Amino acid sequence: MNSILTVPNLLTFLRMALIPVFASLLFYGYSGLALLVFLIAGFSDGLDGFIARRFKQESELGTIIDPIADKLLMTTAFVILTMPNVMQPARHLPVPFWVTAAVIGRDALIITVAGAINVMTGFRGFKPSWLGKASTFVQVIAVGLILLSPVVGYSFYLPTTYTIVALFAVLSGIHYIFHVAKLMKEEPVENRTN
Repeated sequence: MNSILTVPNLLTFLRMALIPVFASLLFYGYSGLALLVFLIAGFSDGLDGFIARRFKQESELGTIIDPIADKLLMTTAFVILTMPNVMQPARHLPVPFWVTAAVIGRDALIITVAGAINVMTGFRGFKPSWLGKASTFVQVIAVGLILLSPVVGYSFYLPTTYTIVALFAVLSGIHYIFHVAKLMKEEPVENRTN
């Protein structure tokens, strides 16, 4: 029980709880408040990782739910930001569908590959790649910039932002296949469960 109710895990649960709040604010046109909630969620993500490492509160549950919380937040943000008439009218909005498709497609690819490998080989040592972490970081910055654009009235940078997000999503998805292959070579076969 103690490994579940750690401060980092509670912060992750808080981040998950903020997702419907963020989605509702964004959907109903409160982009300024949505940006604030998104920043709080992003800050909690950095804080839970720092606390887990600094105070040795890392847990198996944390390694599972933390990336899930990130993916839920990012997927929710991109899906809603792709919908027409959600954001205040601004140039280069809403987010083009191909950007959201790249973000979701990457995650679908990773989940499918990981699931298939687990079923066929029993391998469970999946870990995020550095490029995957970079892709998530790029997505967080991008969503912040997208939410900021109607507030400040500038959106000239959005096409470049969209291209960078999609590029990182595609490259990190392809890279993850090679990353998992390397992890599988490093783990002894006897450690796997079939």
